[in-house]
Amino acid sequence: MEVIFKIIRHKPNSFPTLQDYIVKAEPTNTILDCLNQIKWEQDGTLAFRKNCRNTICGSCAMRINGRSALACKENVGSEIEFLKSSVSNIAIKKSIAEKPEITIAPLGNMPVIKDLVVDMSSFWDNLEAVAPYVSTAGRQIPEREFLQTPSERALLDQTGNCIMCGACYSECNAREVNQNFVGPHALAKAYRMVADSRDNNTENRLESYNKNTSGVWGCTRCYNCNTVCPMDVAPLEQITKIKQEILDRKQKDDSRSVRHRKVLIDLVKKGGWIDERKFGLQVVGNQFQDLRGLLSIAPLGLRMLRRGKFPLKFETSEGTEQVRSLIEAVQQEEIEQGAIRQLNN
Repeated sequence: MEVIFKIIRHKPNSFPTLQDYIVKAEPTNTILDCLNQIKWEQDGTLAFRKNCRNTICGSCAMRINGRSALACKENVGSEIEFLKSSVSNIAIKKSIAEKPEITIAPLGNMPVIKDLVVDMSSFWDNLEAVAPYVSTAGRQIPEREFLQTPSERALLDQTGNCIMCGACYSECNAREVNQNFVGPHALAKAYRMVADSRDNNTENRLESYNKNTSGVWGCTRCYNCNTVCPMDVAPLEQITKIKQEILDRKQKDDSRSVRHRKVLIDLVKKGGWIDERKFGLQVVGNQFQDLRGLLSIAPLGLRMLRRGKFPLKFETSEGTEQVRSLIEAVQQEEIEQGAIRQLNN
């Protein structure tokens, strides 16, 4: 079949352009196979990264049809099916099947050097910022090797699968609007250190990851990182685990981020959903202890009152008792798991 590859080309000091290439391909051909064919047979100036061609090195990550993925993993057939599944019109589905087009662009959240090659300096710098290696004391040579039980080693398996391809970083909404946020790749690696029984720097790590919006509280929980990760690392899940470790050690007054999570759970536990009248006062105003915070939300509160958007009374939801029992069951499970971890340590 003939497939039209629409590739966004970038050159230094110029605006990006869209260039079309017609490639004869089989459904089983990978996107990387097709890019190689373009470079070898049609346009030797096309720039992109590649190496292993076997979903190991992560070099060939790029945006394929609007989402970050590995060019060596995705194939022509799956991309055509992806495009067909994104539309409901039968005529358009037929058009896609008869004359398929695949759009290729560089990764997001990183400056482009040329074509599909991006500058990953910020990606690596942010990884280094979380110190993704066993602490110095933990690396001192002991009388015998550091032993881990199978269960302790199993905690590292998922995050250990990360190949540093940059797909999650590319799709991160938080990183797009907050240049201080280290990114999902870094925090997934950060949890690996928190979970590693050989590391003896857990408390300092958690304090570092708890800082403002550069660490875990900068995550917007959009789920994009989990969706695009080619290795099922599930960065959002790892970020959530770090948050839970922090919350287990903190009180409401310690920070607004911690207060936000704890107040939300408490209010839902009491009434089945959030009581907006109390939420802002308790989170931003810290129970009238943060006057600056209270003043910051006063204009919003007045506008809500004026427009009838502020509830004057709170009605608990149906099934509040069931919600409360579920939350308590989860909290009890967390307590028991924490006790088990302490015993293992």
